[in-house]
Amino acid sequence: MPGGSPLKVKWDDFPHFTFPWHYHSEYEILYVIKSYGTRYVGDHMGNFSEDSLMLVGSNVPHLWKNAPEFYSGNPKLRVKAIVIQFPEDFVRGLRESYPEFQNIHELLLRSERGISFEGEESKLLGSNLLNLLDLNGLDRVLSFLKILEQMALAKNYKLLASEAYKTSVAPGTEERLAKILNYIQLNYQNEILVDDLAKKFNMNTSALCRYFKSKTSKPIMQYVNEMRVGYACKLLMDKKLTVSEICYASGFNNIVNFNRIFKRINGCSPTVYRVKIKG
Repeated sequence: MPGGSPLKVKWDDFPHFTFPWHYHSEYEILYVIKSYGTRYVGDHMGNFSEDSLMLVGSNVPHLWKNAPEFYSGNPKLRVKAIVIQFPEDFVRGLRESYPEFQNIHELLLRSERGISFEGEESKLLGSNLLNLLDLNGLDRVLSFLKILEQMALAKNYKLLASEAYKTSVAPGTEERLAKILNYIQLNYQNEILVDDLAKKFNMNTSALCRYFKSKTSKPIMQYVNEMRVGYACKLLMDKKLTVSEICYASGFNNIVNFNRIFKRINGCSPTVYRVKIKG
């Protein structure tokens, strides 16, 4: 990267994540030390918590959204994390030409679906990432390459976005998609009608449906309902609200519809899901 280091290493300490659903050409690594909430990567939605470590590929849409209590002004709830970004062409010639970089090359290819590292490997890799804060120049770059190699060889990881998901975002070409997804992220707990969504983004309904499915591999309402069910799962784990209260808090308008969609996605009813959590 002419005129500067290829690595951006940043320590975050703030009340909650603020970035909307977005994408950028740089690869991004996020290691969460203190915080929890919901992560969205491509068409994936799941939870993050302390010691969560994620690698997101170039131009993969993503969002880190804290749990609602983080927005209440409670000073005890904060985000502490390290974020590392590096350019899409980082050591490209080396990783494509030399066998010593093959593992890193394959890791970055996998990151097109987003990667979550799990268990003790996440903690070890996270500790090594934190050490980068004390390094500069070539020492930082060399240490980072070693960490990428460790990530590439990690056994305990999972890919986040579905196999059908294909990154189709190119810089400056999918602003409309980003705006639609960001609107859904902010409003899925409220009523969302496809016709109203189409009007909001100056499209006819059929064109919006075709466009959305071509970019996300999912119909709009399936995407919305998966977000709602994901939030409902979190509320069921908290055990503070009744199933009926969770139904409406998640954006569903009746309990029958909530039960049907929840069972279709999770294979069981919300009540059974709660019992399983209690173990």
